[in-house]
Amino acid sequence: MPRNRREEILLAALDVFGERGYQGASIAAVAERVGLSQQGVLHYFPSKDRLLAEVLRLRDERGLDVIALGNSGGTITLDTISAIIDYNRERRGIVQSFTVLSAESVLDDHPAADFFRDRYRESREWMADIVRAECGPDLPGGVTPEQAAPLLLAVMDGLQQQWLLQPDEIDMPGLFRAFLALLRANVAPPGGREGDGGASPE
Repeated sequence: MPRNRREEILLAALDVFGERGYQGASIAAVAERVGLSQQGVLHYFPSKDRLLAEVLRLRDERGLDVIALGNSGGTITLDTISAIIDYNRERRGIVQSFTVLSAESVLDDHPAADFFRDRYRESREWMADIVRAECGPDLPGGVTPEQAAPLLLAVMDGLQQQWLLQPDEIDMPGLFRAFLALLRANVAPPGGREGDGGASPE
């Protein structure tokens, strides 16, 4: 259950934005979901833009809280990202809201445009660092970590969209793990050599 009225409004707005997009959503629709008047919602969030900003922040917080999975100690790894994607199967509303709003943000003067530009820029930077740390500077096909980072994001977002449309046909976590296997193709397993599956030399 939501901890307080403010969080209840944010969770309702997350659903409304996910269902209708920013343009189609309204303060009135959010108010109806939580049994408040429009003025009641505006008491907590003085504008639709402010409400959107807080919804986007909530979405990211709800995505990153899974970092604790797998006893990662708060360190983000490629396996952590894979775990987040697995976890997202249980949070269709959050995935839907992100997909709708990120697509809408390419429109001129969209209030979330700066948020998504900054988010993608920062994500590319830390993903490149993770890829370099786990897979080294030279990836299959001569791909660099800086090139792999936007490809990872593209795979994540593309899988989410296809999964939203055909959840019974798209194994989002499994396909993402398959893509990670491609990135790791040149990484020697513990105790073995590159590509030898860990077998001892003859």
